[in-house]
Amino acid sequence: MKILVTGGLGFIGSHTVVSLVQHGHEVVIIDNLSNSSLDVLDNIASIIGEKPEFHQIDVRDKKQLAKFFEAHQDIEGCIHFAASKAVGESVEKPLHYYQNNTNALVYLLRELVKIPRCGLIFSSSCTVYGQADQLPITEDAPVKKAESPYGNTKQISEEIIQDTTKVSDLQAISLRYFNPIGAHESAKIGELPKGKPQNLVPFITQTAIGIRKELSVFGDDYPTDDGTCIRDYIHVVDLAEAHVVAVERLVDHKNKGQFEVFNVGTGKGNSVLEVVKAFERSTGEKLPYKIADRRSGDVVAAYADTTKANLELGWKAKLTLEDALKSAWKWEQSLH
Repeated sequence: MKILVTGGLGFIGSHTVVSLVQHGHEVVIIDNLSNSSLDVLDNIASIIGEKPEFHQIDVRDKKQLAKFFEAHQDIEGCIHFAASKAVGESVEKPLHYYQNNTNALVYLLRELVKIPRCGLIFSSSCTVYGQADQLPITEDAPVKKAESPYGNTKQISEEIIQDTTKVSDLQAISLRYFNPIGAHESAKIGELPKGKPQNLVPFITQTAIGIRKELSVFGDDYPTDDGTCIRDYIHVVDLAEAHVVAVERLVDHKNKGQFEVFNVGTGKGNSVLEVVKAFERSTGEKLPYKIADRRSGDVVAAYADTTKANLELGWKAKLTLEDALKSAWKWEQSLH
């Protein structure tokens, strides 16, 4: 199959490109390089033995996007990663998030609906659930008022996609994933944030290697066992595999509705301090940290019920928290 991957040089996108090619698919990448690097393309090539087709395009550029699709009418599926993704940053820059995440999606959908039965996999998030009433979180949990502009863009985007599937032949799956961490076993691709990290694990690895003085743990007074937030941390390689399975489901016409939703996580929650201790345990590195004020937009706890993905997609996370942290550390060391 020929699959378009937007944001394909980003953290999750690059790992998904590798998985797609390893499963025998042809990949075309679009990325504007706003939070990625062209070096990633060479690193992908060194893993899979070939350089995927790449176009430096901003999905918000309607003319560029239309020109691209005129020449690529044979695309059978699209995995859409191109978006801004940090909860804290979205609170500070809400307009940037609404423009970057929702406008780009609309422009992409305008092109996809012109292609007969093209499948769309949307990169969604557990943030659509807000602070869930029950844990673990199932796909039937109510979508609550978002705790951040980032979460709200994912809610709005899912509504836009669902509305579009009702009036077109577009088939779509929204993967609501939890907290992706880790890196490829080769240490050739991994999470490489520009500037100060917005996510926990790159902040941990940058602190361990000496780039950051200490890790800031945002709040120790949450109603959890150790007072820190709980999240479901999934290895990015497992997450990439879920995208491959999902896009194959659409292209093979195995979906049971024009718009489907699946949680993608491990089904287990770990607190921030548990992750810190697991990193120290799995790498032998001592990690300096301090307790900081709570961060706006953070929910107390979120971890997935993955039963639906396990049964319907035949997918299940295989790698452990320690596996992910060791691979993230190996990746950080390779950068320096």
